[in-house]
Amino acid sequence: MKIQPTSSVPAAAPPALVLRGIDKRFGAVHANRAVSLTVAKGSIHGLIGENGAGKSTLANIIHGYHRPDAGEIEVAGRRVQFRSPQDSIAAGVGMVHQHFMLVDTFTVVENVILGREGGARLRAGLAQARAELERLASQHGLTVPLDTLVGDLPVGLRQRVEILKALYRRAELLILDEPTAVLTPQEADHLFGILAQLRNEGRTILLVTHKLREVMAITDRVTVMRQGAVVAEFATRDTTPRQLAETMIGSSVSLQVEKSTSAPGEVLLSVRGLVTADDTGVKRVDGVSFDLRAREIVGLAGVSGNGQSELLEALAGMRALQAGEVRLRGADLTLADPRERRKCGIVHVPEDRIRHGIVTRFSAETNAFLGYQDDPRYQRGGLLRPVAIRTDCERRMKEFDVRPPHPELRMGAFSGGNQQKLVLAREIDGDPAVVLVGQPTRGVDVGAIEFIHRRLLALRDAGKAILLVSVELEEILTLSDRILVMHAGAIVGELARADATEERLGLLMAGVKEVGG
Repeated sequence: MKIQPTSSVPAAAPPALVLRGIDKRFGAVHANRAVSLTVAKGSIHGLIGENGAGKSTLANIIHGYHRPDAGEIEVAGRRVQFRSPQDSIAAGVGMVHQHFMLVDTFTVVENVILGREGGARLRAGLAQARAELERLASQHGLTVPLDTLVGDLPVGLRQRVEILKALYRRAELLILDEPTAVLTPQEADHLFGILAQLRNEGRTILLVTHKLREVMAITDRVTVMRQGAVVAEFATRDTTPRQLAETMIGSSVSLQVEKSTSAPGEVLLSVRGLVTADDTGVKRVDGVSFDLRAREIVGLAGVSGNGQSELLEALAGMRALQAGEVRLRGADLTLADPRERRKCGIVHVPEDRIRHGIVTRFSAETNAFLGYQDDPRYQRGGLLRPVAIRTDCERRMKEFDVRPPHPELRMGAFSGGNQQKLVLAREIDGDPAVVLVGQPTRGVDVGAIEFIHRRLLALRDAGKAILLVSVELEEILTLSDRILVMHAGAIVGELARADATEERLGLLMAGVKEVGG
């Protein structure tokens, strides 16, 4: 539902932000190319683009983290030169990062005044901050327990702290970087209400996001970036998600994936009473049990940090179990390591491809057989077979439309979408029974998302069992035949796709049990 603007800004007010010819290089990477942008005061302006388009670099320039190589910045009609975030804050620009800039062991009040403690009069500073925060929280619907340690707050409340911190510092222009990435749908809706209220009071929002639905719901105008440059700007009411997507990638794209009705078969993977901990020893998965069947995609939904990552790693053999068992077609694989599980038919497309899926300094062809070095296809008599490795990589690149199709190219030179396609090609090439997929389209452009979704559905239709972990509810709803919801390390609900809505899933993700459920 579109949130209509009712701004109180005078018509003659200067723009909140003007960028002229902003240029920025990092070595050989031309991150921003002569970017010009005007953001009207009292508006919500969307900034979108595929991964690597230059959005985050531009946001960081506006907030003083980077200095442009060329170009001008005006804030509220005044030309500025930011040498640090402190300069930006002093000019009335605040930023809420996707990964919050908070100290977990400090209270809400202590986080807000950090850097503005008031010298020796700390007690007076705390009292003044408390009074001002109570006023701001009441005015904007941003209520948070001020004396609670930030580390004890759920992610939705931590984001409120970040917004309060910016408002406390008198921010008139607020930049939000992927603000709903860690929120439930209900929390996202509440955030949109807050942003609309701030706009109506005359404040300005620059919303950096890749979610087209959010752009359409909350923004007044939207700027599209591609390969470091601005390629288009639209009044949101005059555009469509399809037009925005095609402008982002520079070619036509389908936003709908055709999906046949599921016909689940035999149980392939059986998990019972699984318990595992994170790297600090804190229990993250607590007594999880479920089955995966042939010819079905089971989506695992949940707010980030509720055990999904640890569960996926435990099933892949990357994380030790404290209790429970894992069986594939009845065979006990509880103690099997990742290589044994892979040989038995369980493959894993990791959530973080950079840390666990690829080695960026290695070539594409080397990455294309990582984990499969002992496969007879790639070695004979203890010696690698370079021609076979190159030929196989070329075949996969062609089949999965990896660009550029150059096996010798360093993996770090490929875009996130092309890296992800090559990882997926590597893992499913050996005809596995079970595919564990974590965040399959994280940091991936719209065209690659469509391709990856079609591939996963083709795997399902070929008789595979797929466990899909994603923080994107739209992705879960698009691909899943059945949906499990995790909260605080446990599965708190299970829904058939036909019964699942964003509202029902969001409540379960927040730990709210359904009445009569």
